[in-house]
Amino acid sequence: GMKFPLYMDYHATTPVDERVFEEMKPYFTENFGNASSIDHSYGYDASVAVQTARETISNAIGCKMDEIIFTSGATESDNLALIGVMEKNKEKGNHLITCKTEHKAILDCAKHLEENGCEVTYLSVNDKGEIDLKELESSITEKTVLISLMAANNEIGTISNLEEIGKITRKNDVLFHTDAAQAVGHIPIDVEKMNIDLMSFSSHKIYGPKGIGALYVRSMKPRVKLDSLLHGGGQERNIRSGTLNVPGIVGFAKAIEISQKEMEKENAKSKRWTDSMLKKFQEAGGKLNGHPEKRLSHNLNVRFDGIESKAIINTVSKKIAISAGSACTTQIVEPSHVLLALGLAEDETHSSIRIGCGRFNTDEEIEIAADEIYHAVESLAKIRI
Repeated sequence: GMKFPLYMDYHATTPVDERVFEEMKPYFTENFGNASSIDHSYGYDASVAVQTARETISNAIGCKMDEIIFTSGATESDNLALIGVMEKNKEKGNHLITCKTEHKAILDCAKHLEENGCEVTYLSVNDKGEIDLKELESSITEKTVLISLMAANNEIGTISNLEEIGKITRKNDVLFHTDAAQAVGHIPIDVEKMNIDLMSFSSHKIYGPKGIGALYVRSMKPRVKLDSLLHGGGQERNIRSGTLNVPGIVGFAKAIEISQKEMEKENAKSKRWTDSMLKKFQEAGGKLNGHPEKRLSHNLNVRFDGIESKAIINTVSKKIAISAGSACTTQIVEPSHVLLALGLAEDETHSSIRIGCGRFNTDEEIEIAADEIYHAVESLAKIRI
């Protein structure tokens, strides 16, 4: 039978795919060795599993095996990329360029760097969540070390033009980092073609386990140098010490492998779903937040002016699990910084909901969810003062 509430918050996290779970199981109980203890078969087998996973993940994004550094997730990867690069390259400069709509893991890192003597430029976006490439280029100075711009926005789903950004950064001899937590496994990413020098991504956004992620670090043309945040046993090329999470790494690789194979089919299905939901919501006065075309297919961020998002979420909570925005800030009753950056008024940001559909939803579930939200909006509109 159908399990309520229906889960439709796939941007926050995803359930672990059964195929991923099966792949991971032996590494908890049978092949439990430490991948650094290669003097015996337990450690050696674990080490082989890690290297095989590294190869799978590197193939998916078009990089070399040794350019993948395993971390605990995209937040750690973001911290390692920004703080690590800015600390290591002080002789070149102290200027970082990012954007107002980035994830808090980037914005809070930028704030930390500012407090420690860095200069940070925060690019603005248009009403669809896109930066102006001319503004990006004109913001670069001789002190600019790094540009960090996300691949796809976690709230509104807007996809960045990574290839064009990469051309600008390469032409200006500046490093390019992208937070691709919402993008890898959902849209094609090629770090070579896009001139990406560092990229953060995470397993739990693509039906893998939580607590494992990666940072891609370019090793040639240019060779990216960064300071470590964690010191210890020298694992991960001395960049990220700590005992490797072997089951997590194995699961991460399987999740990425499945996502690469099923990406096209899943995107077609989720686009059909979000298009049909948007059409229905527009009949109830719903307005799309973000870009109508250049967006993640499984993302739908919509606002119903004059109706509180929390009221909608509470009304449908027994039937559907949805959120008002980023999973990292749902405890804070502040307007979304992403929606404010689009030019929305504060009350409009409080009238917006985010729906993220995914692999395990069905046509029937989407229909039920759309109906529930539609009826909730209609009934809340009647009691509105």
